[in-house]
Amino acid sequence: MTEDQLKRTRQTQQTDQPQKARAQEFGTIGIWSGARGALRSEDPGRATEIAEAAAELDELGYGTIWLGGKPGVAHAVPLLKATRRIRVATGILSIWEHEPAAVAGQFVAVNTEYDNRFLLGVGVSHPHLAAQYSRPYSAIKEFLTGLDEAPVPVPAERRVLAALGPKMLELSRDRAAGAHPYLVTVEHTGRARAILGDRAWLAPEHKAVLDTDLDRGRQTARDYLAVYLPMPNYTNNLRRLGFADEDFEGGGSDRLIDALFSIGDVDAVRKRTDEFLSAGADHLALQVVTADPLGAIPRREWRLLAEALPLDGR
Repeated sequence: MTEDQLKRTRQTQQTDQPQKARAQEFGTIGIWSGARGALRSEDPGRATEIAEAAAELDELGYGTIWLGGKPGVAHAVPLLKATRRIRVATGILSIWEHEPAAVAGQFVAVNTEYDNRFLLGVGVSHPHLAAQYSRPYSAIKEFLTGLDEAPVPVPAERRVLAALGPKMLELSRDRAAGAHPYLVTVEHTGRARAILGDRAWLAPEHKAVLDTDLDRGRQTARDYLAVYLPMPNYTNNLRRLGFADEDFEGGGSDRLIDALFSIGDVDAVRKRTDEFLSAGADHLALQVVTADPLGAIPRREWRLLAEALPLDGR
């Protein structure tokens, strides 16, 4: 397909499945669990714990579970198996580690078995995590073409892109259902919505620290943010939002931390959630950050948030 043909196809798909329908399917609020979060763990000793946690998220009414840490489609299967309603998404599958035809085949198999509850999120990851990293924008376009041309394609409306900058957001609008930006602010969400237009789906990730001691909460946030600050894809995007080198020093300035994290009680998280939704997000993927991210699954925090947030799946 030419670029013009792909855009026309995308417009047709958007008409067939409008933004409102996607919002109803995936819910307003999801839970994001990364490589340091247990829902992404491959430890067989935690299988029962993970299944029980996923089932509870389903019962609490969250719309989607997002799996970080460069997951494959197979990582979604235990969560889909343990749940009855909630959607599961890769947030995100690295294009450097998978062949699009194979991903398409897995996508079809999983959705056939689990009631079309799997959403494919793909992205270009980061240079230090992929030895073959080169020409990322061209590479992800080629990957999407591979998904389009697979024996059974992955429909554009069933995939989202990890998009931060304008070009990738435009690609999310034209060749996917929309965007799943990570480590972003409310301001970025407003800018992303302006690029995506009214029909594309926007599902940013946001981090929450449930701690009413602001200094301690900020330290928890800084400890967690440390792994991301050396990544140019993120810092370049933050510079576009007005942050400078001094904001990245010492684990992050208070201004940066307060923009990237909700710190406080559930009301503080609800307030920030409302800000993201008002800025143009259709769905917010909340990542609960604790002082011990490798420890217990934060089920207590998920329960507390469920009481305060606008969940659709109850």
